[in-house]
Amino acid sequence: MVFNAMCSDNKYDIHSPNAHLTVVLEVTPQSICYAITRDGQKALQSSKLGIVREDGDFSKDLILLSASPVSLITDFYQLSTIKRHNNTYKASKRIFHFKNPDGKLMDIIFQVSNDGVAFRYYFPGTSTDVKKITAELTSYHFSTDTKCWLQPMAEAKTGWAKANPSYEEYYQKEIIAGTSSPIKAGWIYPALFKTGNNWVLLTETFPTAGNYCGTHLKAESPDGEYQTALADPREVYTGGVSGPESKLPWYTPWRIITIGSLKTITESTLGTDVAAKAIKIDANMIKPGKASWSWVLLKDSKTTYPVQKQFIDYAADMHWQYCLIDALWDTQIGYDKIKELADYAKTKNVGLLLWYNSAGSWNETPQTPKDKMLTHESRVKEFGILKGMGIKGVKIDFFGGDGQSMMQYYLGILNDAKDYGLLVNFHGTTLPRGLERTYPNLVTMEAIKGMEFATFEQANMDEQPTHCTTIPFTRNVFDPMDYTPMALYKVPKMIRRTTSAFELALPVIFQSGIQHLAETPEGMSHVPSYVQGFLKQLPNYWDDIRFIDGYPGKLAVLARRSGNKWYIAGINGEAVDKMLDLDLSFLQGYPEGKLITDGVEPLTFAQAMLKADKHTQVKVKPNGGFVLVFEK
Repeated sequence: MVFNAMCSDNKYDIHSPNAHLTVVLEVTPQSICYAITRDGQKALQSSKLGIVREDGDFSKDLILLSASPVSLITDFYQLSTIKRHNNTYKASKRIFHFKNPDGKLMDIIFQVSNDGVAFRYYFPGTSTDVKKITAELTSYHFSTDTKCWLQPMAEAKTGWAKANPSYEEYYQKEIIAGTSSPIKAGWIYPALFKTGNNWVLLTETFPTAGNYCGTHLKAESPDGEYQTALADPREVYTGGVSGPESKLPWYTPWRIITIGSLKTITESTLGTDVAAKAIKIDANMIKPGKASWSWVLLKDSKTTYPVQKQFIDYAADMHWQYCLIDALWDTQIGYDKIKELADYAKTKNVGLLLWYNSAGSWNETPQTPKDKMLTHESRVKEFGILKGMGIKGVKIDFFGGDGQSMMQYYLGILNDAKDYGLLVNFHGTTLPRGLERTYPNLVTMEAIKGMEFATFEQANMDEQPTHCTTIPFTRNVFDPMDYTPMALYKVPKMIRRTTSAFELALPVIFQSGIQHLAETPEGMSHVPSYVQGFLKQLPNYWDDIRFIDGYPGKLAVLARRSGNKWYIAGINGEAVDKMLDLDLSFLQGYPEGKLITDGVEPLTFAQAMLKADKHTQVKVKPNGGFVLVFEK
């Protein structure tokens, strides 16, 4: 179906393929604005578009030269690090061609799919000189009764060892649109809103051409209008630019607005649908899976040869694919002994992953190995050593924000790692923004206040129930997330606030190309054999997802499919018993499922068999959880 409607002399329509979503673009001498409705109800009020460059203003007094006919575009891709292996994207596309008073050209490209809207700016032509953007006026205007789930953006050069920003604040939950950020730097993506019957999730794609910075939302949002903010000038690779700047032609990253029910948001892949297509890469090297990892519960002192050998054995016993050896391995184990561990792990069918400090001068983090990632030459030298040792991947930590040069640094690492067959996990980092589609060797990124924080302070442990039930609908919707979940037994020096079954559900609730699991061999020895059996058979990637029930900060129940097996997992973010009435009618015809939930005593489990129907009853303890497996 092709739509080519013009509402009036200065208004233009673009409809989604199913006609439920409508974007209206309005062009006046003063501004370019857009609004979005879903089934006739406003999802986004009139919001601004436009760019200001040093050499010209593309936000006002623009002349619309032409608007293309609406065309239907389709795309198909496969990706094993997100919620769905096979993905199809269909959208209505329309391009608007503008000229500013100086005769300079800019296009605005819209793509409207059934689950949302994506748009970006394009500066055509060619130039020998570099153009610089000083402001992006893109805004998202919500009614003032809209509820919001927003994460504050940490200010650059703050926090431990001046390592911020690394997207590690807690989401503010159900605040009213227009509320100012408690941190003047603003709000990050993904940003979730509920306006009327519509849920809206905002994010963007990664600048895979390396010619834009990461953006966020400004701290102030008068009348519920959130405006795009460019990266802090301090968030740069040493000697690099904050940006954005580029020669022409120049595409900006996509601005992404997912719209619909909470089910639509949770099941959408729009964040990767419009991301740049995959580079050429050896598909055989992309092997998702699970990893043992000592550091999160045992910390630095246990990065030793005997402990890491124990964790290799642990991974092998649990049928997990990897073992991650964290910071200080270079001084506390050494390269020669790491090679011994890699050879030993190979006999156990386990691959080793090694930690690195990315940091140059942008923060004061002391952990080693350090500075080996800084240049192409140093990376090639180090990656060559790792390839010769049989290392499968690297975890690189402590980045310096969202400046354009820092985004280029990520891309340089991924390109070099690809050439040496290495998987990559970025930590202390920006948001992936769909980068995992373009670089399939990027298996996960942190960009979340993860499990490690719950081991640092009791206040963080206390926040776990509501935090973990918020991020399936925010941070983890599109991109893999290295939360490092699942402490089934005890956390040293902390009072647990989640039950064991809550923790067991997290590797299903959260998506990550490699799921680094927090539990230790000693802790695993305290759980029943049927729980261990569940974890030994946990899939390495997912074929599909279904939203079953939930509300951000209160409840999350998701179903994920691997082959012919469905895994339903639920976590309760509130300190009250809940009797869930779950619609599992899509599983009719399956035999009874195996339920694992909380036992009577703390830190224990119980199991049962359960039939799937339209009203499947599951009782969940306060801050508790469950997993349920159906297999034909």
